[in-house]
Amino acid sequence: MAERTITLEVFRYRPDSEQEPTFQSYTVPYREDWVVLDALNYLKDETDGSLSFRWSCRMGVCGSCGMMVNGTPRLSCSAFLKEYYPGPVRVEPLANFPVERDLIVGIDDFMNKLKSVKPWIVRDKEQPVSEGEYRQSPAQLATFKQYSMCINCMLCYAACPVYGLQPDFVGPAAIALAHRYNLDSRDQGQSLRKEVVFSHEAVWECTFVGECSVVCPKDVDPAGAIQQEKALGALDLVKSVLMPWGSR
Repeated sequence: MAERTITLEVFRYRPDSEQEPTFQSYTVPYREDWVVLDALNYLKDETDGSLSFRWSCRMGVCGSCGMMVNGTPRLSCSAFLKEYYPGPVRVEPLANFPVERDLIVGIDDFMNKLKSVKPWIVRDKEQPVSEGEYRQSPAQLATFKQYSMCINCMLCYAACPVYGLQPDFVGPAAIALAHRYNLDSRDQGQSLRKEVVFSHEAVWECTFVGECSVVCPKDVDPAGAIQQEKALGALDLVKSVLMPWGSR
């Protein structure tokens, strides 16, 4: 019996030798248990060692292997070939990001936006280690746990039409991360994040399409986080008008 195969149409861009990107078709063995990342590794090992892409854990944890698979942002380590058989499967770099080489995109803008929301626990006064931990109940943890599951895969940015049109948009992952720390009972930095979270380029820019939550592999629901921050922002505005001495 002839071995089954599947065709991958892979985005290629080598800036050292090409001015424009192209697509190159490859035929790879089809295996029921193979994911797109397996097929790409087969290509790199057996067919074309110049093919460039990011990956690390192959377990849906590191978030580094995000790509567009048949037009949808996916982790290539969890996109099974059997979902696309008999093919072809078109593999492209994540949308809305500058392409550096082949399937590798630049992440500087994404990292800067994460940093802008101060994604760490902020305290008005640090407690010495000798005085113990900042204790937290299971209920307090449950309040923000969902929003702490983000693996920085950037799929939500690739799916976000606002980020595609307005690159200044802070974006779903960064706002969800800010929301995670704002909900943390140990954190006191909410007022420091307001300037970014409630800016025109953040929550108010979001049109609530919701695709960011649809493609999220960890069910973080960044769209929900943004809407919750919008509600907090509206409440904050009302308080600043009615109770200017007590607004947060």
